[in-house]
Amino acid sequence: MTEPQNEAPDGMPAECSECEGGQTRRGFLFKLGVGMQALAGTLLALPLVGYAFSSFLEKDSRKWVGLGEAEGFEKGSTRLVNYVNPVRVPWSGTSGTDIPCWVRTKKDGSFQVFAINCAHLGCPVRFFDESQLFMCPCHGGVYYADGSRASGPPPRGLFEYQTKIENGELMIFAGRLPTLHESA
Repeated sequence: MTEPQNEAPDGMPAECSECEGGQTRRGFLFKLGVGMQALAGTLLALPLVGYAFSSFLEKDSRKWVGLGEAEGFEKGSTRLVNYVNPVRVPWSGTSGTDIPCWVRTKKDGSFQVFAINCAHLGCPVRFFDESQLFMCPCHGGVYYADGSRASGPPPRGLFEYQTKIENGELMIFAGRLPTLHESA
């Protein structure tokens, strides 16, 4: 007659329920699985937490950027000028160095500088000297020479940069492109 084997609470024979060190294979694999899930959860949560708190740490990256000598702009004209974006990273490529804007020189010698982007969906607008209008080729947005909305789907006028003259050079406060919902 054989003796009944002592059974552990989990239904395994007593001599199999414990390995060296007193831990079962099932317990080890359970702890390993919980640890892997905790690691995966942490790795997924870090970018989200970083994104949530990045706005508190972000500094204003806008700077005054030169567009050229103020005397070099003809009075009563509007022309396309490129500037170097002050917020560049190594992978910006040409998008960080050639940012276009429209420079309008009024008859009195003051300046207006507009972002090239349409206020509707951001397409690049063109200036037509004959009609003194900015026109968007994408959806038919039209702006007057002063940047205000004339017709079409744009909800507002063109985004206008702050300007100043420093040491004879026309400067704009640049570095952040406008969003579609910003007022001019």
